[in-house]
Amino acid sequence: MKLKESLERIKSKDCSIQIFGLGYVGFPLSIRLAISGFNVIGIDTDQKKIESLKNKVLLGSQMTLKNEFLESIQVGKFVPSDNPIKSENPCIGIICVPTPISEDNKDSNVYVNLAADKFLELSKPGDVLILESSVEIGTTDEIKQKVESKGFHVGEDFGLSFCPERIDPLNPKWKLENIPRIIYSSDDVTFQIAQFIYKNVNNSNLSRVESSKTAELVKSFENSFRLVNISLVNELAILCDKLGVNVLEVIEAASTKPFGFMPFYPGAGAGGHCIPKDPRFLLGSAKKIGLDFDSIEKAITINTMIPKYIVKSIENTISELKLKKTVIVCGLSYKPNIEDMRDSPGFRILKELSSAGFKVVVFDPYFKNELREKYQIENNIQNLDFDKIDDLSDESINGFDCLCIVQSHFKNK
Repeated sequence: MKLKESLERIKSKDCSIQIFGLGYVGFPLSIRLAISGFNVIGIDTDQKKIESLKNKVLLGSQMTLKNEFLESIQVGKFVPSDNPIKSENPCIGIICVPTPISEDNKDSNVYVNLAADKFLELSKPGDVLILESSVEIGTTDEIKQKVESKGFHVGEDFGLSFCPERIDPLNPKWKLENIPRIIYSSDDVTFQIAQFIYKNVNNSNLSRVESSKTAELVKSFENSFRLVNISLVNELAILCDKLGVNVLEVIEAASTKPFGFMPFYPGAGAGGHCIPKDPRFLLGSAKKIGLDFDSIEKAITINTMIPKYIVKSIENTISELKLKKTVIVCGLSYKPNIEDMRDSPGFRILKELSSAGFKVVVFDPYFKNELREKYQIENNIQNLDFDKIDDLSDESINGFDCLCIVQSHFKNK
């Protein structure tokens, strides 16, 4: 089957969409496409997650899509599975798996390649593969070689696209349905297929770029922009701290300029799955061809240093006031009001405080004790023992001399 034939079948939704990775990107994408009438297979290697979905049990941020999920699974439009399911209809694979930082002695594309291999095991002429995961520069070309090694001809009987996800969890203004996206497609017909699919996601608000490397660079550059500016404002906060100046007053005054300025605000450092990681793809690409990318390298260094600066400030204050070295760290997730604990500055602060000899407990209503080991692995702080309190009542905080507020979501619980 040629791609043109697939396009006509896909337009009638006589096709199978197979989404790899049911996290904060893949799950809402799956449900959005399922309730629009597509047959969606949601694939994840986490057996517990698949069993929960089969039993119609949702967790955390998934609950915001509870009604849509129940409707789509009830009518069979959404099927959770731990593996792809063979279909005689045209198949569109969408890869939304995580990409770990390669410095952790793990290839950052390991899960992307596994998902691509799984999809290609059952692929046939007329199928399409779309990458949404943030990837190293050149990954789409590598996937193309993988596809063609199976005997397909990309752009003729097999379509390939890279449409990097853009999701800011719990952002009330910009959501899956209205965020503009950029996309690379191997050919015009594949682009038309992607347009039709994403019509049901963000009304086909796609800006096409001609090169897969351009699309990959755009994604890394977007988060590099954020990391550099977050690191810049955190350095400004340190300077203001030393000068006795209110950094928020500085930012608010600078924000009165109607052009050439965008406010960023200081914090404990950038965390989560994207901002600390994606700039490393740009940095790695530069190093491979013998170039330096000093601004990104410096931003990464500053972002890593901020939790240490915070702990040192706590140490100095407690020493000056002659208080006990007892601290409650409030907020371990990487941003307010979400359960995502990946690469979080709260854990780095917790580790630094423990190393400095503090008695530390944590308070975070999103922290689940049963996932403690998973959180520690994600934050590279294995074997760190700490207690958790369930509230900030007088009884719970009695005996502690310091509250370190990393994220403010505890105020809403």
